[in-house]
Amino acid sequence: MSFHEIRFPSRLSFGSVGGPERLTEVVTLANGFEERNTPWAHSRRRYDAGVGMRSLDDVSELIAFFEARRGRLHGFRWKDWADFKTSLSADRVSYIDQRIGTGDGATTVFQLSKTYRSGEQTYVRPISKPITGTIRAGIQDDELDEFRHFTVDAATGLITFAEPPDVGVEVTAGFEFDVPVRFDADAIMTSVASFHAGEVPDVPVVELRV
Repeated sequence: MSFHEIRFPSRLSFGSVGGPERLTEVVTLANGFEERNTPWAHSRRRYDAGVGMRSLDDVSELIAFFEARRGRLHGFRWKDWADFKTSLSADRVSYIDQRIGTGDGATTVFQLSKTYRSGEQTYVRPISKPITGTIRAGIQDDELDEFRHFTVDAATGLITFAEPPDVGVEVTAGFEFDVPVRFDADAIMTSVASFHAGEVPDVPVVELRV
């Protein structure tokens, strides 16, 4: 599918609403018990870009971005201000933030990911759009140098090591990232009068599977 490696203006996405969405199928049995299942291995995020509009200049910038993407046709990057890095929001990114794999002595390519933990349960989210210049990586508690020891494809989130990590060693990484999204409508409806009255356009954005 067509994807533009450009980020929606982050100052316009700041203040937007949205977050992860799951698809759960619930069947209530005759005895009152439930059976629950999901066809989705990963959540899908949705946002409303219109909430971040604060002036008519912002709307003009939004329209220009929308037209350049041809509405729903082309995907783009989105900064989720509530979840955009592997560390806690108040902390700096560290090379030990996330375990992304274990060495086997042969594999050199690993997928960047972020693990969400609550109690004993975890969810591993693949990250396909890391931010260039923020990526740090290490092996067995030793930080490595980018370009000398590893490279990262910022369009796929694949990290490639110059040498395969030894058998059993932890491969870790920390980074900032964007969400691959597209507009979820082919029209933006707004007016000067309604905007001055405090209303904002409805601009739905949905995460892409890439």
